[in-house]
Amino acid sequence: MSSSGAFSRADRLLSRRDFQAVFARPRRSRDAFFTLLFCHNELGRPRLGLAISRRRVPRAVDRNRLKRQVRESFRHARPGLPAVDIVVMAGPEAAAAGAGALRASLARHWQRVAAKTQSAEEGGDRADG
Repeated sequence: MSSSGAFSRADRLLSRRDFQAVFARPRRSRDAFFTLLFCHNELGRPRLGLAISRRRVPRAVDRNRLKRQVRESFRHARPGLPAVDIVVMAGPEAAAAGAGALRASLARHWQRVAAKTQSAEEGGDRADG
C-alpha cells in the first residue's frame, strides 16, 4: 500500500489464478451481508478480491456502492491483517443495508480473519466451515 493509503494494484487479487487459489482452499467468515473466503499468501501483505455478483445484487449502483465500502473498510483494516488473500462476496441483504451496518459487519469480518489466521498458525492448519 502506498504511503497515501491508496488501494493499489499490489493490494488486489487481479488474476483468475489468484482467485482460484483462494477458492481452492478457503477459510470462511460469514454473516447476513457478506461471505469472506481467505487463505494465507506468501507475499507478506493482505490482498483483496471482490466477487459482488449481479445475481446476488442486481442493480449496478448497489454493486458499486458495496465495492466502494468494502475497499474503504479494507484500506483502514489492512495494517492489522495478516498476509492473506481475501475474496469478499455479498449476499442479497447487503444491497439494502445501511452504510453503518455494512461497516460494522466488515469490521467483525476483518477481526475474524486475523483471529482465524493466527489460530491456524499457532495450532496448525485445519478445515473451517
